[in-house]
Amino acid sequence: MRQKNKRGNKSRHSASLRGVLIPFLAVCCTLSIAAIVLYAQNKPGAPDSQASAQSLTEAKATYESICASCHGLDGHGGERGPDIASRAEVVDKKDAELAEILKNGKTAAGMPAFAGFGDTRIAGLVAYLRTLQGHGDEAPVPGDAANGKALFFGKAKCANCHIAGGQGGFFAEDLTSYASRMNADDVRAKILNPDRDLDPRRGMVNVVLVDSSTLSGTVRNEDNFSLQLQTLDGVFHLVNKTDIRTQTYAGKSAMPSDYGSTLSPAELNDLVSYLLRVSKSKNKQSAENQLEDGDED
Repeated sequence: MRQKNKRGNKSRHSASLRGVLIPFLAVCCTLSIAAIVLYAQNKPGAPDSQASAQSLTEAKATYESICASCHGLDGHGGERGPDIASRAEVVDKKDAELAEILKNGKTAAGMPAFAGFGDTRIAGLVAYLRTLQGHGDEAPVPGDAANGKALFFGKAKCANCHIAGGQGGFFAEDLTSYASRMNADDVRAKILNPDRDLDPRRGMVNVVLVDSSTLSGTVRNEDNFSLQLQTLDGVFHLVNKTDIRTQTYAGKSAMPSDYGSTLSPAELNDLVSYLLRVSKSKNKQSAENQLEDGDED
């Protein structure tokens, strides 16, 4: 009988203990979750999450409409604003410092304050500036840059017209820092559709001379009396306008428009990655040169 009472008392004690422990553990769990959430919201670097909320595409549009008129589309400066993409004194600033400059402006230097943009939009601009500087928190490159280099100088024949990293042809734009003002999607879109948003007078021009011979290429210089034309073989032709019968702008780029079919999606990604890497290396080198020049002074 005593053993039975002892077992009964033990059972009642265990039930009583469970009745206390279960609510206690539930409260502890709730408090732990609340603490984790609070830490995540207030941990160091949390303001950077504002930049992720503001897409780089939107920040790019803001930069191009507001900032580029002074600092240039690539951030390397213009007539009214300094280089903010490679100057060491800008590159080395922390995100919070750049945000303060945007917020408060530099009225003595002619830069207005953008406090009205709000913290999220300003954080987005800082994130986009980092991409111009070549070390922003962008998505990883989409392909293999080494394979992309082989394509640039090989199968894709980009180097027939373009320079990258000091090597290539001279007919078209130097692409060494071209992608510094673009993201992977922008570069890929330009490769696949080179004629989009093209100014016809920057594209190909067809010239028929009075002797019925023809020239096709890109205008390098033009005045009231002469036309300097560079043909696809790289040769420059200086033509007297009295010798021109017709001059017609083709409204298209000299760049092939069939890369979508001649290159696989993986090859396109590799080519994009190479252009992004070259631009990043160029920006890094420029920043180091700026720092060295400052040390010499």
